[in-house]
Amino acid sequence: MDDIVKQAMAKWPNVPACYGWLALDARGQWWLRDAEAQACGAFGSGAKGSKGHVLRHEKLLEFIARNYLAGQDGRWFFQNGPQRVYVELEVAPWIWRLHRADQGLILRSHTGMQHPLAEVQQAVMDEQGRLYLLLPQGLGMVHSLDMLDAAEALERAELPEVQELAFAQLPAQFGYVLNPEGEQKT
Repeated sequence: MDDIVKQAMAKWPNVPACYGWLALDARGQWWLRDAEAQACGAFGSGAKGSKGHVLRHEKLLEFIARNYLAGQDGRWFFQNGPQRVYVELEVAPWIWRLHRADQGLILRSHTGMQHPLAEVQQAVMDEQGRLYLLLPQGLGMVHSLDMLDAAEALERAELPEVQELAFAQLPAQFGYVLNPEGEQKT
């Protein structure tokens, strides 16, 4: 977490949390959901305009990435100064990309963190054929563009054997919340 964020939290400790304004999609993109987008329906519901506006500002994306955290209750948030901005997740708290490096394939999160494949603790596939990998940071879905590399890594036994689990079971099984607004707020 940025030092400036920690200082703001100490200076203004009782700023109310924000819900419904930030979302993470299955491609690792952050979405700003203004009041108009929220009025169109839930994030990813398919309703026209419900996703909002994809964030493209490089410095803002870097700031969000550095201050993206999870509460003990499984709700993920972006600590924006003294305000906790809860994130609605389309599929999982992490989106993994596979990249070729000198040492072989590595994982890179949507926030830019890099991990060797050896850190993968579990591989899960849902009923739609989406692949999820569990790392110490939490569960993340493999980006759809990287499924061929993931399949090859599975064939080479560089990833754990895949277990099947329904998408609806993933949040409870791996301790995260898709819609933090729908959960009890503390």
